[in-house]
Amino acid sequence: MTDAPGETANPNSLAALRDRLRQLFHGQSPAALRFQLATTIIDVLIIAFFIATPLIRDRPAFLWIDYSVAVILIVEIAARLLACTNVPRTLRQPTMLLDLFILATLLAPQFLENFGFLRILRLWSLSQRGVLWQHLRTTRYREWEDVSRALINLTTFLFVVTGFIYTFFFMGKPGVEGYVDAFYFTVATVTTTGFGDITLPGIGGKLTSVAVMIVGISLFVRLAQAVFRPHKVTFSCPECALQRHEPDAVHCKACGHRLRIPDHDD
Repeated sequence: MTDAPGETANPNSLAALRDRLRQLFHGQSPAALRFQLATTIIDVLIIAFFIATPLIRDRPAFLWIDYSVAVILIVEIAARLLACTNVPRTLRQPTMLLDLFILATLLAPQFLENFGFLRILRLWSLSQRGVLWQHLRTTRYREWEDVSRALINLTTFLFVVTGFIYTFFFMGKPGVEGYVDAFYFTVATVTTTGFGDITLPGIGGKLTSVAVMIVGISLFVRLAQAVFRPHKVTFSCPECALQRHEPDAVHCKACGHRLRIPDHDD
């Protein structure tokens, strides 16, 4: 008994689709670069929607946009799972777990409303994609990689804390006023300016302020180090796998192995 034509074609079609997705997500061809740029732009627009969510939550079109973003995220997650070689390991990665949680908040925005501020962590998840930094390292802006990473971490922290403070302390203020107050308090606390015109009530508010100051100062120091410390290039030593080297290094400072760091014309 012979198999139907569709029964033999499906496995091959699925394999071809998975191979094509791997090339698009991880390849260096012009088509892959255009695909990666397009997905990055879409991600940035989604992050902008997450930041603006507290301001537009009461608009009639909010749920339509929310569910549309959920559909986009479902398609992206499915595509990444098809493109990966080990699905269980991919599902255990922090970035994938975070995306699944964000998807849950999109599918049930009314039930998980108090956790919506965590959606901005999508910005951190985006920054963990190695393909973005691989492209940056081939451009004249490669020396800004560390600064960009530190700036993304600080920006993510600011908006996550702003969302948390707005949700639990300023939700009673309608419209833009409450969110701006939350953002103003976050920046004043992180920079330890402490004007005192806006404070968080109770013991919980004081403990929140302390935590924001400690973590915020750490991120500011990290950003300052990235800006002012000498520039290094990312190149894995074949012998000891040390990643960071001086731009003109000939030998690895850890093991002495001769390096062949490629030059990039500006």
